[in-house]
This record gives sequence, structure tokens and C-alpha cells, in this order.
Amino acid sequence: MIQFNLLPDVKLAFIKARRFKRLVIIVTSMVSALSMTAVIFLFVFVNVAQKKHISDINKNIQSNDKKLSAVNDLDKILTIQNQLNSLTALHDQKPETAKLFGYINQITPAQVSLSNLQINFTTKVLKISGDADTLSTVNKFVDTLKFTTFRIANQTIDNHVFSSTVLSNFAKDEKKSTYTIETVFDARIFDSNISLLWSVPNIISTRSETEKPAALFQQSESIKAKP
Repeated sequence: MIQFNLLPDVKLAFIKARRFKRLVIIVTSMVSALSMTAVIFLFVFVNVAQKKHISDINKNIQSNDKKLSAVNDLDKILTIQNQLNSLTALHDQKPETAKLFGYINQITPAQVSLSNLQINFTTKVLKISGDADTLSTVNKFVDTLKFTTFRIANQTIDNHVFSSTVLSNFAKDEKKSTYTIETVFDARIFDSNISLLWSVPNIISTRSETEKPAALFQQSESIKAKP
């Protein structure tokens, strides 16, 4: 069977345009409906759900505030709690005083005895008193303090351990010489967070060396002292 399309081209274009128009209207209606749904959802969320959430939070705050207000001596408890929280930081900042005895053992000559040792971590002043066999030994002890240096691990800069070292008092009799030395120390030598390498000049044999028998047969290493 043979069919003939008797509709003119203008009529066909009109039909296609009308179909496209319907499709556009349908899609636009769907998009508008979705947009309206989103607007309604946001309106409900902001004006209902969010307000309820804020109201619940305020109620919880008021309830907890009443509970805290009912606690006796709350201010004292909070003060103590803050102090406890700061103990760790304060502990890390305190000087490690136990290092002092090891340091003194390294720098004190064998012929020198200590009778009194005073240290002030505020002024950073170390006061040493005692006696020795001769005044020459005392002077060498003073020089040892002056030229002892330390180096922080992984660094190459030498720092003087002591500064402003003076022999503030001395006396001599037939048996011994007494002395009092005052010096200012570098606070970093007592910092527990720093690893130090000490360098003691070989001005005179110290107890830390004479207590090593093998070291008596070895030549001491020469260390350049800085004035």
C-alpha cells in the first residue's frame, strides 16, 4: 500500500514546535516544583528544626549552669584544677639541679676540697668555698672555671659555662690555702631539654680524670681555651 504525506511542510514544523513547547513546559514545571520543595524544606529547617535545636542547647546550658552554681567552693576547685594543669609545664621548666654534682666533679682539681657550695638560680651565681694544697692550685681552679665550655648537641658553637669568675676571698697558712670563688653560670647547663657536651681545659688534673686508672698512662687531649 502506498501512502502520501499530504501535510505541507509548514504544518509539520508547527506540530514539532508544539511538541517541543510541551516538553519545555513539563521540564520547567518539574524544575519549579523541585525548587519550591527545596525552599519549603529550608524554611522549615531554619524556622522549626534550627530554632528547636537552639532552644535545646539553651536549656542544657541553663541546666548545667544551675548544677555548677550548686557546687560549693567552685572557684577554689577551678583554681586548683588550673594549677594542676600547669604543673607539667612548670616541671619541664625547672632546672635539673642534680647535674650540678656531676659538673663539679669534672672541673674540681684533685688537690682541691669543697666545704661549701651555694647556687642561686635567680641571679645565676655559683659560690664555691673550700681549701687546697697551695694558692697556685686555687688559681688553676679559677682558670679551669673560666675556660670550661659546653656545646649543645648538633651545634658547633662553644659557649662558656661560667663568666665573671673571681677569687673573692683567700687565705694561706702552713698546711693549706682556703678560698671562696664566685662565678655566674649559663642557665642552659641545667636545662633538662638540652643535651650538652662539656669541654674542660687541661689546666690541672681533675677528680674525674684521676679516678680513671687507665687515663694516668695516656696523654691528655689538648683543648683550645678561649679567653
